Amino acid sequence: MLHRSRSSEWLIAVLIAVLLAMVIRLYFYAPYRVYGSSMFPTLQGDELLIVNKWIYDQRSPSYGDIIVFHTEEGRDFIKRVIGLPGDEIAIRGGHVWRNGKKLEEPYISSEIRGDYPNTRVPPGHLFVLGDNRNHSRDSRDIGMIDVNEVVGRAEIVLYPLDRFQLLVR
Repeated sequence: MLHRSRSSEWLIAVLIAVLLAMVIRLYFYAPYRVYGSSMFPTLQGDELLIVNKWIYDQRSPSYGDIIVFHTEEGRDFIKRVIGLPGDEIAIRGGHVWRNGKKLEEPYISSEIRGDYPNTRVPPGHLFVLGDNRNHSRDSRDIGMIDVNEVVGRAEIVLYPLDRFQLLVR
């Protein structure tokens, strides 16, 4: 009788652990694999990230946040927030300009090629760019990102272990 009771306790404990893991995965944190080189050198292909899914229930995205979002194509992208609602964004002379001021971007490794006309970010949207500016599909190609399509903020590079890092300031 005692043996059956311990087995039942273990089963209940395992079920609770699985349920808790599912709730955490569904509502709070999720793994995300990086595909491609659009965020190089900050992120590299095949890295595994932890994405905070509930952060934007508490506050709005901020400049510099690295976000995961859904696209109309049904794919998830990862990019850096450059412009918030009401900002005017332009690209000229190899640099990004926000509200008439050139951005200092220590996380990119080369100047951006091509220009992008002055564009105001509409309410409820974000302007995002990949850190590898010359090899990224971002707001220049797919348009502004609806904040309702944001999955969350990338916070940790979890794997490979030699690339482990915190991505939040």
